[in-house]
Amino acid sequence: MVEVSAVKTMEELADIAYAKVNSRQISPHCHVGQVACALLADNGNVYLGVCIDTACALGFCAEHAAIAHMICDGESKIAKIVAVGEDRKILAPCGRCREFMCQVNPKNLDTLVMVAPNTVVRLRELLPYAYVVEE
Repeated sequence: MVEVSAVKTMEELADIAYAKVNSRQISPHCHVGQVACALLADNGNVYLGVCIDTACALGFCAEHAAIAHMICDGESKIAKIVAVGEDRKILAPCGRCREFMCQVNPKNLDTLVMVAPNTVVRLRELLPYAYVVEE
């Protein structure tokens, strides 16, 4: 978790994620850090994650890592989320990440997701037919 008292904009959240991008090979079969994610939880805390890519596809996305950190802290509701690549490009969450956010907490369908510079949508717009139906 990052202690950030007042993240107000998606751009500020993206800057926090950019600071965590650190692409490197940690073993012959594992490359990490080429994508980073920052999320603002409903409680105001910011959680970070980086991708872990393995040769046999057992790795996971930066969004999954950030969400796992949030869950470790007892939270499940995401207010805002953004993922960024090495080239400072904003990356929309993949389908697996979209569904994961929804299944962690169906109220996350209202999460604000930055999908491109100056473009923010709600998760429900990216996942109109979620596996989990909102209660």
